[in-house]
Amino acid sequence: MANPNPLMAKSSGTDPADAAVQSALRTLDAEAGGIAALSAALQSDLRAPFTAATDLIRNAKGRLIVTGLGKSGHIGRKIAATFASTGTPAFFVHAAEASHGDLGMITAEDVILALSWSGEQPEMKNLISYAARFRISVIAMTAERESSLSKAADVALTLPKAREACPHNLAPTTSSLMMLALGDTLAIALLEGRGFTSVDFSVLHPGGKLGAMLKYTRDLMHAGDAVPLKPLGTKMSDALVEMTSKGFGCVGIVDARGHIVGIVTDGDLRRHMDMGPDLMAATVDEVMTKNPKTIDRDVLAGEALEILNSSKITTLIVTDAGKPVGIVHLHDFLRAGVA
Repeated sequence: MANPNPLMAKSSGTDPADAAVQSALRTLDAEAGGIAALSAALQSDLRAPFTAATDLIRNAKGRLIVTGLGKSGHIGRKIAATFASTGTPAFFVHAAEASHGDLGMITAEDVILALSWSGEQPEMKNLISYAARFRISVIAMTAERESSLSKAADVALTLPKAREACPHNLAPTTSSLMMLALGDTLAIALLEGRGFTSVDFSVLHPGGKLGAMLKYTRDLMHAGDAVPLKPLGTKMSDALVEMTSKGFGCVGIVDARGHIVGIVTDGDLRRHMDMGPDLMAATVDEVMTKNPKTIDRDVLAGEALEILNSSKITTLIVTDAGKPVGIVHLHDFLRAGVA
């Protein structure tokens, strides 16, 4: 029996931390080999069936039904969730539960994506028979080209053989990752083929940080009288009052047409401190930063935050056709959960 005492491990010359890291690296190498094999297959034998599978899913009048059992079932749940969140209506049906009433969840207009590494799981038989009876298209994802599942399917996505990361080559590790990766490739190929945009994505992801990043700038901005604005020719003393009263540390400067042409910030004040008392008597035209960074009201919050971070600023004037309609501060993104 191995001695659990770490001091004994050290005395024997074995570093437990190093052993764990080396094990992790071997696992990653094995799984990377599986992904490399999958990539190579997609450029050869898997190319045609992959295209056929995407066509089947894209042209289905119903939904994509993902099914599997064991580790393949867990991977199937994730694949179904990825499809659903990227514009392909999908849900998971457990292969064993299908025989106990859940077959009623599948309609003749659906397409089935069945996951099984061996392609010989007996729990799949009733589901495959049901699909044949109602002429439901089946896509198999398996490593065995001659398996029962592959032969029964309309399209067989045959995964290349790869060694499991498990040292005994038993626990599904590399194989599970390859199934997950192939599911992702299908989902993203369909996303890109449909022209699924970030706007579409935002409709399906209203919650959490991701949902917050997919809000629009107009949803976070301060508008109306809250926006600090002054026209060209305004004395700095009046501009300073506007800056102080609105609390954003800046004031936008507009021309006679109402277009934003400049901004006066706390930094501009510090840069002109050498003017002394004359600073307050000067006009904003002499102090402002011309052509300031602005953002359109219909830009996503995540993109607005990226502009703030990359430009190392804390506020942005929000515009519509060149005219200021609002202002957003870094704190607004923090409160909304974007940052």
